[in-house]
Amino acid sequence: MAIVELNNVSKHYGDKGPGAVEDFNLRTRDGEFIVLVGPSGCGKTTTMRMIAGLEQNTGGDILFNEQEMSGVPAKHRDIAMVFQSYALYPHMSVHDNMAFSLKLKKIDKTEIKQRVEAAAKILGIEHLLDRKPRALSGGQRQRVALGRAIVREPQVFLMDEPLSNLDARLRVEMRAEIVKLHRRLKVTTFYVTHDQVEAMTMGERIVVMNAGHIQQVGTPDELYDSPDNMFVAGFIGTPSMNFIKMRRHGEQLQGTDASLALEPWLKDKVPEGEELWVGIRPEHLRTVDDSRHTREGIRLRGKIEVIEPLGAVSLIQLKTGEHRITTQLEGRPRLALDQELELVSDMSRLHYFGLDERNLTVNAPAAEEAASLQGHQE
Repeated sequence: MAIVELNNVSKHYGDKGPGAVEDFNLRTRDGEFIVLVGPSGCGKTTTMRMIAGLEQNTGGDILFNEQEMSGVPAKHRDIAMVFQSYALYPHMSVHDNMAFSLKLKKIDKTEIKQRVEAAAKILGIEHLLDRKPRALSGGQRQRVALGRAIVREPQVFLMDEPLSNLDARLRVEMRAEIVKLHRRLKVTTFYVTHDQVEAMTMGERIVVMNAGHIQQVGTPDELYDSPDNMFVAGFIGTPSMNFIKMRRHGEQLQGTDASLALEPWLKDKVPEGEELWVGIRPEHLRTVDDSRHTREGIRLRGKIEVIEPLGAVSLIQLKTGEHRITTQLEGRPRLALDQELELVSDMSRLHYFGLDERNLTVNAPAAEEAASLQGHQE
């Protein structure tokens, strides 16, 4: 196990233009499960490859347990990597695939047998050890790839989108298996994915990246409840957060299709006449008849353009003036396309973003305190 530190790490492929990764800073806890998430091309796999030693960082320091690793070859870093492709040798049995790296290290045959059988038992593939990869399902091949990493008993696991080749149901099963595996082995793990659902359900902490930069590091709850900026707010959460452009006019925030009372704590942050973005998650919008707010926030009225019934919930997309708004309603409400619908949110569920797209809501007073302040001023 290891504490991994990345201090001001960067990666440039040329002298001009921005780098693939810029000023990456992170310190893990021993045995922590870290997820790197972001859109394609954001630098998450490049970061992973620099940790592995498959890419040389062009700036900053990478340390394992305070030992500098930047110039250390990959084979000497005591890491095990699980790739997007299974990368199994087709002519070898499952046992031989899992044992191959140990044989290269000239480890005793008895110990190899013990390690392979122990890993196979953990993964539930003891009965597959004599099979060739072509006789395995996708999920079984993925378990073999994990087993090949486990037998090495590394101090760091690196997993680069290992579930991307699986179907949706198997992905759900396998991500649960990987989480259980991590809890059992307690090895520091970096996991790369572009799927924010995977990130939220697997990571102890999540690193959200975009265009080579860290946008925010936090627990799933921290990213969902207190996103640092509009990118994180829009990327984390399914469906994505709605954003409504508004402008301050006295004690009101006004948009083309909505108005909202200005919260007292916002007065010093948003000058008169300045624009800002108001964010509201789809699951925090309710129909007026089904509203459960304690302090009514924003009201939106629009025409239904899309209805997506998902069984337990339904996603409804409205066209409201210049915005398209998505709401998530429980069950299968009796609604029709082109029907007018009015939605309302609780004031405490709103997020406010400035022109620089930073979240103004961070460090805002709690809902009860804000309501008390509002009542005192009135």
